[in-house]
Amino acid sequence: MPLHPQVQTVLAAAPPREAVTDESLPRLRALLRAQAAAVSGPGTEVATVTDVDAGGVPVRLYLPGESGEAGAPVVVYLHGGGWVNGDLDTYDAVCRYLAALSGAAVAAVGYRLAPEHPYPAAFEDIDNAVLWLRGKGATEHGLDPHRIAVVGDSAGGHLAAVTARRWRDVGAGFTSQVLVYPVIDPTADRSAAAVPGLPEELRAVQVADGRFCWDSFAPEGFDRGHPDLSPLAADLAGLPPALVITAEYDLLRPEGEAYAHALAEAGVPTVSVCYQGQAHDFFRGLVLFDAARAAIAQVAATLRAELA
Repeated sequence: MPLHPQVQTVLAAAPPREAVTDESLPRLRALLRAQAAAVSGPGTEVATVTDVDAGGVPVRLYLPGESGEAGAPVVVYLHGGGWVNGDLDTYDAVCRYLAALSGAAVAAVGYRLAPEHPYPAAFEDIDNAVLWLRGKGATEHGLDPHRIAVVGDSAGGHLAAVTARRWRDVGAGFTSQVLVYPVIDPTADRSAAAVPGLPEELRAVQVADGRFCWDSFAPEGFDRGHPDLSPLAADLAGLPPALVITAEYDLLRPEGEAYAHALAEAGVPTVSVCYQGQAHDFFRGLVLFDAARAAIAQVAATLRAELA
């Protein structure tokens, strides 16, 4: 289908989008924070929201008020932003809504950003946060360390996919993984033919942003064929059940769908869903796109089933 009318309206009203560069990055970080309420709204009320120190890593913990005798299951949320942008505030409304609908505690991880902190800094922070959530954090906040899922969007989807595999490798795998238009392949086709119908202005910005973000996260000298950077290079057998969400008009759609197919081929229970007419980053747009609330509701329903 063509671009959804809501997407067309937002694109028509938006000023020309500035590509990410070393010079523009501070402005774009501030802009993302300033626009969060207009894009995502104030957020749903939940029982408690607490900023905690999780082994030296900032984590915002959302408790929906539902927990059984064994404690609340946990969703580790890893935000998008190309590894260079985004923070706990920009994804606050998303995490509130996800906690309210899923009945799980949502732990949003404020991992360090590139280019100031390139790979593997983000994974170090995520690992420390997960260790805390499975230990001291579980005890202090009434969480169930045996029912834990990992969720991420865009670059956060990449971090979530790799985190799921890294923890499987040490014998402490997650219960479930949800990847929302994940970044998967550093060498993916970014040509106009990759996603037919994608408006050229969207493609051009995504290409420029993707190049900057990859160069910031994994600069020259890192092997981008390593499974930590190219998840398709890993052995995927034995990974937790996966929900992979993509957007029809997103340059990341083909690689997200390819990863979902590879998971299924490896025997991982996998559901892949493409939201028709949507563009990249629709998931945050709770006050802009009907599809955002539908997608988060789908994620929440999946988590309820997997973490039950």
